[in-house]
Amino acid sequence: MRLVEPTLQSIPVARPRPTRKTPQGLCLDKGYDYEEVRNLVRQFGYTAHIRARGEEAQAIKRQAGFKARRWVVERTHSWMNRFRRILIRWEKIPENYLAMLHVVCAVITLRCAGVLG
Repeated sequence: MRLVEPTLQSIPVARPRPTRKTPQGLCLDKGYDYEEVRNLVRQFGYTAHIRARGEEAQAIKRQAGFKARRWVVERTHSWMNRFRRILIRWEKIPENYLAMLHVVCAVITLRCAGVLG
């Protein structure tokens, strides 16, 4: 919550101006469910899409077969944690760690594309 403003200020890519016809949304998880965050996101011109705390748990209780939605980044981090060399950072040199991170991302991408088993 505390890093929302510095993060929004540090976006390096220039974005088009939001209009009523083409608003720009910002998806955040329930950790950002605070009124200050909503106001800050509104000041930057985004439409906030923030899941309320407890909303997913109630949906699981109400609907049979409802599965919690995992964000793409969380899912990818989970896949990366399957690679022990990334999970336990054996490399001491940052360039070697970054190279292994790129290899892992390539393997994950190839698996999703169906090229690797």
